[in-house]
Amino acid sequence: MEKINLMINGLPGNVAAKIAQFAIADERFNVIAYSLTGQEIENKIYSIDSINFELVKPDIRDKKIQEIKSRFASFIAIDYTHPFAVNKNALFYTQNLIPFVMGTTGGDRVKLEQLVSDSSTMAVIAPNMAKQIVGFQAMMEYAANTFPNLFEGYTLNIIESHQKGKADTSGTAKAMVEHFNKLGTDFDVNNIEMVRDPELQEKEWKIPKEHLAGHGWHTYTLKAKDGSALFEFKHNINGRDIYVSGTFDAVLFLNEKLAQPDNPKKLYTMIDVLNRK
Repeated sequence: MEKINLMINGLPGNVAAKIAQFAIADERFNVIAYSLTGQEIENKIYSIDSINFELVKPDIRDKKIQEIKSRFASFIAIDYTHPFAVNKNALFYTQNLIPFVMGTTGGDRVKLEQLVSDSSTMAVIAPNMAKQIVGFQAMMEYAANTFPNLFEGYTLNIIESHQKGKADTSGTAKAMVEHFNKLGTDFDVNNIEMVRDPELQEKEWKIPKEHLAGHGWHTYTLKAKDGSALFEFKHNINGRDIYVSGTFDAVLFLNEKLAQPDNPKKLYTMIDVLNRK
């Protein structure tokens, strides 16, 4: 099988670095030694194993992408950048006809999806690339559509803990609110509790110290008004390895879709990836 060229954007961010580390060692991929980064990043080069990545800032990326495209006829971008950059990066990819897999959360998701759907660029976009969590979300969506108002009258509490550097509320938690509200709750996404205090995470949540800098713990609690019944759903992820295989599956899926030039659909989700035969 011919190797797939990958441009991994978001270095020196932790998730992008983890993705790059695994991709370099994966025989299915050829990793391009460039990475889009933020204007505030001081380093010009970021090294992982044998590759010295040139970090490309917004003020030079329009020019630099032409150089990259002249060297690589085709490639897929993987985007794990910053929530504030989501919409700008998607616009950049579509303007330059670069297919992409975006696991970055945040931004205006409605505009993001509309942009890709109206463009000539294919993409897989999901607030979470962990296949097991995506499967859990799909199960909850099925329940919401099949048993609407099942939890009518129940109160919902959502609390999520992530590493201190995560700027926004969990995209996964936000996505779950829609399903729970279909199930009968009346929950405002702005009421999701965010925990970013490492001391609190270690002492009260009992999150292993080695994973304070990279984790995602979520708890969804449904409680009857009279206190007679309580239902609780949890997914606690330590580290970032779980997101790697899902991201790579999304890349392989997108590569297959790119081989179908007459396919009118441009926007895909991780549910599409999980349904890949």
